[in-house]
Amino acid sequence: MASAVKRLAAEHAMLSKKPTPGIVARQASTETPLVWEFALAGPPDSLYEHGVLTGRLFFPSDYPLSPPRMVFEPPITHPNVYGDGAKRGEVCISILHAGRDATGYEHHSERWSPVQSVHSVLISVLSMLSEPNTESPANVDAAKLFAHSPGAFREQVRREVARSLGLPAPPPGALRASS
Repeated sequence: MASAVKRLAAEHAMLSKKPTPGIVARQASTETPLVWEFALAGPPDSLYEHGVLTGRLFFPSDYPLSPPRMVFEPPITHPNVYGDGAKRGEVCISILHAGRDATGYEHHSERWSPVQSVHSVLISVLSMLSEPNTESPANVDAAKLFAHSPGAFREQVRREVARSLGLPAPPPGALRASS
């Protein structure tokens, strides 16, 4: 665990020294060095634009040999974010998967390796927010909504964006008419 904490301290120093607009990440508390909190500004020209999406990164004691687990808190509606059960809010993208993909769906170069970092994970998640992968969804219901009812998907995401800003949710159907 000591090497994981040391690596994370170095990554935090780099994030602080060279911040990326729209990304904030830091250790949640001094008592839990392997748990970080993050905030992401919704990417421009995405459905999440203007939102502030928050959550936690949970690092294993052998980090960076194994990837962190990333969870949106509160959960968001997205094909690549689990929608229910024990994994509710957890991000499911290649960069957070270690080892070889037994199904052959994910290319090895897309998966976790120790050269990845908190920054590369958060940048990948920003990309995921802009371009959901509906071919291999973690949240099948969100993927179906995205593909077959884009207006309803857009309305749900806009409600979540409003919530992320502490604004009241617009009445049902109000956002669909303005799209």
